[in-house]
Amino acid sequence: MRATFMHGPGDVRVEDVPDPRVERPTDAVVRVVLACVCGSDLHPYRSAATTDEARPMGHEFLGVVEDTGSEVTGLERGDFVVSPFAFADNTCPICLDGFHTACPRGGWYGAGGVGGAQAEAVRVPQADGTLVKVPGDVDPALLPSLLALTDVYLTGHHAARMGRVGPGKTVTVIGDGAVGLSAVLASRRMGAERIILMGHHTSRTDLGREWGATDVVAERGEEGIAKVVELTGGEGSPVVLEAVGLMPAYEQAYGVVRPGGVISRVGVPQYELAPVGFGSLFGKNAGLTGGPAPVRAYLEQAVDDVLRGLVDPGRVFDAEVGLDQVADAYRRMDSRSNLKVVVRP
Repeated sequence: MRATFMHGPGDVRVEDVPDPRVERPTDAVVRVVLACVCGSDLHPYRSAATTDEARPMGHEFLGVVEDTGSEVTGLERGDFVVSPFAFADNTCPICLDGFHTACPRGGWYGAGGVGGAQAEAVRVPQADGTLVKVPGDVDPALLPSLLALTDVYLTGHHAARMGRVGPGKTVTVIGDGAVGLSAVLASRRMGAERIILMGHHTSRTDLGREWGATDVVAERGEEGIAKVVELTGGEGSPVVLEAVGLMPAYEQAYGVVRPGGVISRVGVPQYELAPVGFGSLFGKNAGLTGGPAPVRAYLEQAVDDVLRGLVDPGRVFDAEVGLDQVADAYRRMDSRSNLKVVVRP
């Protein structure tokens, strides 16, 4: 089969590899129907070390079950399934608390001997706990929205949930990528009254406005912080959702958060050390939360919402390529020519 690998910065290749197979009783093999390129894929695309051991890429996919291990009881060959971007058993105490990305028997696609999802097929460990079966025949027009549930939309939802967004709240979203826009949509669905979107790509912030952003702040750094503080009557934002993962975004987050407010981060941090002292969080009594979204915790309800037409997060996709053109998808997203690209094997 064909699968995508990253060999170094800007070096993405589609290569022939052996077909995945069931290796453990809890595995399933899924033929990929749709995958995509994630904003987090661009971090290694820009900075990964060149290595002889190429990295399998992709963690978002829909597909059809082709084979199952002997201990898989909830899935059959031919089932159409949606996968979270991380696999988990969905039975351990950590999963039952809703934090599937920390499951001790879980893990990540493209790591630890598990292939990536930008491929024709993928082995799914802990298949019973990970995969969600979509009932009945699915309208093809809904597939992009189902694909958005595998990561970006429910990552935005997680940011809003961890930030305790609710009716009447003022929320500032930092980042106009697919996750930031999804956080706007999720915040509006949770009842936020005012949503300030910090982003400067007009085509993206226009979608943000359609999805509920009441204000757009294009300025960055200290100028952007001052603008948000001005918009909030000098107080700052009670909830800040940071969807970028770079230090300037974190600095904007603690700059705009209101005293007593909360910052919820879901952008994968490209740093380990960050200010938490008096001038950043401590002096404001500000809270810091967020992390890798436990998509599985939200997935069944979200699938139902999409099938019922209550939410259309697939609008973040603005291009599609075949698997052999996936390197072009990386280039287009890296250059900001496209927001998020579907990959069809």
